[in-house]
Amino acid sequence: MKSVGIGIVGCGNVFDIYMRGLISDSHVRVVRCADIDLARAREAAGRHNIPAHGTVDELLQDPGVEVVVNLTPPTVHMEVTEAALKAGKHVYSEKPLALDLDSVRKAIALAGTTGRRLGAAPDTFLGGAAQTARAVLDEGRIGAPVAATAFFVHHRAESWHPDPTHLFKPGGGPVLDLGPYYISLLVSCLGPVAEVASMSHTGQKRRVVTAPNRRVEVVEAEVATHSAALLRFVSGAVCVVQLSFDVWDAHLPFVEIYGTKGAMSLADPNGYDGDVLIKMKEGTSWDPVSPVMPPQAAHGSGDQFRRGLGVADLATAIRTGVPHSTGPDFVYHVLEVLLAIETSERSAAVTQIASRCERPRSMANTAAHA
Repeated sequence: MKSVGIGIVGCGNVFDIYMRGLISDSHVRVVRCADIDLARAREAAGRHNIPAHGTVDELLQDPGVEVVVNLTPPTVHMEVTEAALKAGKHVYSEKPLALDLDSVRKAIALAGTTGRRLGAAPDTFLGGAAQTARAVLDEGRIGAPVAATAFFVHHRAESWHPDPTHLFKPGGGPVLDLGPYYISLLVSCLGPVAEVASMSHTGQKRRVVTAPNRRVEVVEAEVATHSAALLRFVSGAVCVVQLSFDVWDAHLPFVEIYGTKGAMSLADPNGYDGDVLIKMKEGTSWDPVSPVMPPQAAHGSGDQFRRGLGVADLATAIRTGVPHSTGPDFVYHVLEVLLAIETSERSAAVTQIASRCERPRSMANTAAHA
């Protein structure tokens, strides 16, 4: 397959982890990068041997760029995405695709009009851990799913991000920052969500930034920083989801799915790989499941948290004509669920989910599953 030319808009905090993934995939080649800060674009291009750099307009006019990877801040995602689609480019956007559903509908319509592909992060559910869990469920090994739990709680944003301001403003918070990894995984495994009920709290409004390379000293939280949600899937399964920027430490699983024959425990869906364990109702121990895909990188290495599978999947779809896994219906549904969590928190009422989507196709050869 002829590789697909990639142009990256936004050379900030997540740029390097995308590059680590993209340079290792033969389906794509990064031909240009752009940033509002031209010096940052120039430095990023030099660091990764990218042939060209410059302004966003220059990138959109480059005929060698077939797919725009949009790594800008959430508040300008739609501005860049719409400009790229109008320029005839396919688009893969960082999460969230937009901050409201009307904007997503507009982008999907524009993609249809221009005949371009539109996808969005996260792509971690395409990795070995999530795909192994998907195979376990599809094979009925733990029976019919009855319930699930999902937890991601921490208090580290201020200690590692040089400017975490956007994480505490609309478009951020634990729901839209952490939630996409979990909801995408759950929908991929369990299918679409029917309704949501949620409560929230802000444990600490004033956040002191302690990152060694920090660019700001203090951030004021403008969104809820702790959310507890209850999801009912169309299948009837019920899931408890807790997402927080207010928890110093905890002993909680990342994701567990409970079936009529047994239970399954998954690794952190923020990464591609990790152990998947199952315990059958008659069993005495949690046993590892043979992965259905080779790992993306050595266990415990930083490359396990790199990004790019979704971009490569989109590129393959462009060349072959098959659907891509982070397609519009899936992305829209996941975002509707995330926004419904926030809506339910404000209204103190159960929020119905109007959209439905198909589970993305399995990325693994389940016949190889042992």
